[in-house]
Amino acid sequence: MAVFFDYKKGLAVQISSRSIDGLIPYARNARTHSESQIAQIAASIEEFGMVGAIVVRDGVIAKGHGTLAAIRILYGAGKRLYPPPGRSRGAEPFPNGEAPVLDASGWTESQFRAFVIADNQLALLAGWNEELLRLEVTELRDDGFDVDLLGFKPVDLAHLLDHPGVGLTDEDDAPEPPEEPVSVAGDVWICGSHRVMCGDSLRAENVSALMGGYLADLIITDPPYNVAYVGKTDKRMTIQNDAMQAGEFSRFLLTAHQTMFAAAKGGAGIYVFHADTEGLAFRGALLDAGFKLAQCCVWVKQSLVLGRQDYHWQHEPVLYGWKPTGKHRWYADRSQSTVWSFDRPARNDLHPTMKPVAVVEYPIQNSSRDGDLVLDTFGGSGTTLIACEKCGRRARLLELDPVYCDVIVARWQAYTGLSATHETIGTSFEEIAAARRLD
Repeated sequence: MAVFFDYKKGLAVQISSRSIDGLIPYARNARTHSESQIAQIAASIEEFGMVGAIVVRDGVIAKGHGTLAAIRILYGAGKRLYPPPGRSRGAEPFPNGEAPVLDASGWTESQFRAFVIADNQLALLAGWNEELLRLEVTELRDDGFDVDLLGFKPVDLAHLLDHPGVGLTDEDDAPEPPEEPVSVAGDVWICGSHRVMCGDSLRAENVSALMGGYLADLIITDPPYNVAYVGKTDKRMTIQNDAMQAGEFSRFLLTAHQTMFAAAKGGAGIYVFHADTEGLAFRGALLDAGFKLAQCCVWVKQSLVLGRQDYHWQHEPVLYGWKPTGKHRWYADRSQSTVWSFDRPARNDLHPTMKPVAVVEYPIQNSSRDGDLVLDTFGGSGTTLIACEKCGRRARLLELDPVYCDVIVARWQAYTGLSATHETIGTSFEEIAAARRLD
């Protein structure tokens, strides 16, 4: 595999495939590469293929020290090296243990040493058009591309990506449930980069339709507690599937967890809010569906809830684990605790078990990255959607009750000032509401 370029009269430059064992790092190379950067280079090579060559003079590297280190990682992991467009497009790999090398043996010693410095320093003189960069990175994220491959630090990505952070309404506000819902089973509402579906979370085809061919990076959900909760408004709102016999409820939870398991990536985290009175059923369903149960966190509220038992409840447990078919992901520091102290919403009577956005946003930040897909198959009043909107994740919510599905969509519209659209019809929520009321 060789290509020749005459870039100066009487001097030929050759690109060929060579064994990496014969490449010698320049002993006085002043450019440094961290382990994390080398890992990013390796991930980039896997995604895009080898788009450039390692430059050498008499076998000594002038350009590509970090690339060589990344290639060694890839070969050490039993992977192959591909030219563009990469493995996914059917390109033929380089011979095992080899890489493309550009031979610049025509350089003088001074040219070689100067190029080693200039190649790195000249790139530092470039800048970014921040507006265009933000537009490109945001659109790549929304298309599902792994923006970590772009090489930015997480803090810089957070600065670049276009998530509003502060909404037009209080984050914990939810609109009144409608008398007659607009949503019907099967509707999928597009809310910016999020998707909300009206449907049964026990049906695998519904979860598949919601995910649109992608797998979740994180699951955070709040299934029915099987305690027959009733809302505090005049409408006395209830939760479907919240008053079953023990065996029926266990089967319900198992099926729900199995559909979530099938919709998640290997290593995806899972957080399940639940009632202590049904703790055994929830733990059994999570484990039997295939998830690893790692810990149980506790949400501590600012005040107790009056009940009929000896001790009044002032906490809710949250099961935490992950899908063990891949390495689990943790993005927070090592100072986080299993005790979560967050105040209940000032007004939580619209949905019987409404959570504050903060208690959902906290685990989302710990176990996902900007742009990740977060699945909640019991959407409720839409708290997970608002949390994802705030911190730049892409929510995928499924809600069985059409009334609460409308609440979710209306809550997001009020918070963002944007309009949701129907996935298949293509018109806005308000337009479809008007048309269905006429029917």
